[in-house]
Amino acid sequence: MRHAAIGLIALALSSVQLFAQAAPAGQRSAAPRGGAGAATTAPPPYKPGPRSEGAGPVIVFDTVKGTFEIETYPAEAPKTVEHILALVKRNFYNGQRVHRVVPGFVIQFGDPQTRDMTKREQWGRGFAAGSGKPIGVAEFDKKRTHVLGAVAMAHAGDAKQADSQMYITLAPTHRLDGSYTVWGQVISGMDVVQKIAVGDVIRKATVRVEQPATK
Repeated sequence: MRHAAIGLIALALSSVQLFAQAAPAGQRSAAPRGGAGAATTAPPPYKPGPRSEGAGPVIVFDTVKGTFEIETYPAEAPKTVEHILALVKRNFYNGQRVHRVVPGFVIQFGDPQTRDMTKREQWGRGFAAGSGKPIGVAEFDKKRTHVLGAVAMAHAGDAKQADSQMYITLAPTHRLDGSYTVWGQVISGMDVVQKIAVGDVIRKATVRVEQPATK
């Protein structure tokens, strides 16, 4: 019983520490401290990935380490997808840096403060760590879970208050199912995602224009 209790406490602490966005003033950010993450080799060539059945628009993230794509799930998380697409279309993510990397777990980004290296102590937390407009709903769906490459919304304890910060899982992490809204999946460039380090820049995020089907 003692060992089981310790395991549950450790799991709870890791989840709270990982996804805290609005830590009280004076507390250090939960984001790990890493190198600048500048690319030392040429990024791999970009290859568009196939979409799965029922998926919506695809978001393309061009980073210093290469390009990866996320397909969206508007049928299961309509408000979340609408919110993220609107941010992408107004270039909200352009120039931001990845502020959290936990090997074998997740990478996390979406804080506009990361454009400013002098604010590094604030990355990922505080009222300025989002777009300023929470989604307002928690859209959990049993069809979309935390498999490898799942994309979900980070929050500070209330899934309805998720805003612009998102994370990508580096391994299946089903203990997070039902607590964080999964709204997308990496369909190409997962090798790029796995190379990303704290401080790596997101050069540009765009919505992929689908080519019409040929007869």
